[in-house]
Amino acid sequence: MENGQSSPKLKKRHKGLIAFVGLGAVLTILVGVLFASWSFLQYTFVSQGPLAEETVFTVPQGAGTSSIANKLAAEGIIDSATMFKLMIRLDKVDGTLKAGEFMIPPEASLRDVMEVLKDGKAILYPFTAPEGLTSAQIMRAMAKVPTLIDDSPGMPAEGTLLPETYMTPRGMSRSQLVAKMQTAQSDLLDKLWDKRQDGLPIKTREEAIILASIVEKETGVTSERDKVAGVFINRLNKGMRLQSDPTIIYGVSQGEPLGRGIRQSEIDRVTDWNTYQMDGLPKTPICNPGREAIAAVLNPAATEYIYFVADGTGGHIFGKTLAEHNENVKNWRKIERERKRAAGGGE
Repeated sequence: MENGQSSPKLKKRHKGLIAFVGLGAVLTILVGVLFASWSFLQYTFVSQGPLAEETVFTVPQGAGTSSIANKLAAEGIIDSATMFKLMIRLDKVDGTLKAGEFMIPPEASLRDVMEVLKDGKAILYPFTAPEGLTSAQIMRAMAKVPTLIDDSPGMPAEGTLLPETYMTPRGMSRSQLVAKMQTAQSDLLDKLWDKRQDGLPIKTREEAIILASIVEKETGVTSERDKVAGVFINRLNKGMRLQSDPTIIYGVSQGEPLGRGIRQSEIDRVTDWNTYQMDGLPKTPICNPGREAIAAVLNPAATEYIYFVADGTGGHIFGKTLAEHNENVKNWRKIERERKRAAGGGE
């Protein structure tokens, strides 16, 4: 009786054991399949790509993962756009691929390509804005750069751009470059303003840029910028007019070259910039000054000079008195006459 009664219980246990073993086997197979699939994906992600030689790949501004993947496949950089998109999703880096031009090495794997587009350095192109250009002149130069996107930026206020060489990726907009130049000037002023010389007649950063723009247009000789700045600081402290020729020109042509000498009528003309006809500083800067001119205005040379005139070599000769200055002007006029005679222009 006992053996007969226990038989159904044994059978029930056997069925449970078989079911457990079966479930374990199924789970083992599933884990194996998943592991094999994951291993296959990882192998695919790092396998040698089809690219035969180093090539430049461009990611357009605003491009999404799908369009980038399709473009990579179309240009023969990767074998499968689908696998590239899957890797991006699995790595959770969707939306982190940068715009610009990137150098892709030969035989780059899917992961290599992703790392280049996510963390790599884009190919950069230099844009140089020389010191002393007006904002209009800088924007015209910017318009000639084919790697910059024309997003119709407005005209920056005169004197708000820091002239330098900027490295820009393809696809950068002109507005972004303008903002970068404005930020560079603001950062420079932050650095220099608190270290400015005591007792300057310049009370604001805006006034510093206005005077620096005049210094920039008066001399291109780095070694004498602080001395020219010192002359203008002395004149302001003495209540003398700056009498700077470039301020006349800006009032006539907004800083565009006249292509001739300044006329007496233009010297006598009252404008918002003509410092022959106004006390103090002009209404606005007359160009975009460089860092040396800005630094010179905030820390000018200690000098007694209040006059200067061209010396015929690209620089200037300085004077402390009007009599000394008049003699220097006389010598400069003589140089001008000799040059005109040598050029066949007579007197």
